[in-house]
Amino acid sequence: MTNAPNSYDDDLALIVEAAKNAADISMLYFQKSPDVILKSDSSPVTAADLAIDGYLHDTLRAARPHYGWLSEERDDDGSRHEHPRSFVVDPIDGTRAFIGETNEWCISIALIENGRPVIGVLYCPVTNVVYRSIVGQGAFHNDMRLPFRQTYVGNLRVAGPKPMIRALQDKTNWPIKAMPYVPSLALRLAMVAEGSLDATLVKPSSAFWDIAAANVIVNETNCRLVDLSGNDVDYGHHSPKLGAMVSAPAPETDTILAVVRTLSIG
Repeated sequence: MTNAPNSYDDDLALIVEAAKNAADISMLYFQKSPDVILKSDSSPVTAADLAIDGYLHDTLRAARPHYGWLSEERDDDGSRHEHPRSFVVDPIDGTRAFIGETNEWCISIALIENGRPVIGVLYCPVTNVVYRSIVGQGAFHNDMRLPFRQTYVGNLRVAGPKPMIRALQDKTNWPIKAMPYVPSLALRLAMVAEGSLDATLVKPSSAFWDIAAANVIVNETNCRLVDLSGNDVDYGHHSPKLGAMVSAPAPETDTILAVVRTLSIG
């Protein structure tokens, strides 16, 4: 049974405090050339990723020992299938931006309940911006409530992999404005929610930890994040890996999705 929204308040407070402390840890490494190794999929991981993951795992699970866990930098222990609620964590979403010493990265923490994202927190240490959301209670950029998004007006501001955007431009006569690429997928989704983007295209290979927290923020602003069949992400699946997706304000999602389905996406 899903608990009433107010039952999430203590969990949100716990997550925000843990994210703040994790942000402090991240700044001990930022712009200090932390050790970097390449994982089997050639994606980078830094000493900062591992330190933050260790802190969040130990802190959150000590506070909620009856919750499951899934994070990018730790083997899936299956606990998320054993408990109604689970933390889903990306200690640094946008590691390449972190290594490149830009500000387009964040700490991403979600709470999943019965396969559905119910709390999302994105903490951006360099800019000191926090996105937070509880299902049914709206989404916030720091203390500002994000408005309910309607249809876009003018150019369709799109971010995502360049090949996908070029293919979208080639397939339509829409006035598309390709926006600068943001390495953090979570932040790209938050930009859709807050209105600085009208859509983001997501290539295959992302995972639950990349999107779970942002997914709550997106949903609470009348936007959607869907796969190419138009389905919401089900976080109860055994594999956390995902295919291509689209995020946009709800009135536009089906129109954009119809075109994206026709693209050749590698």
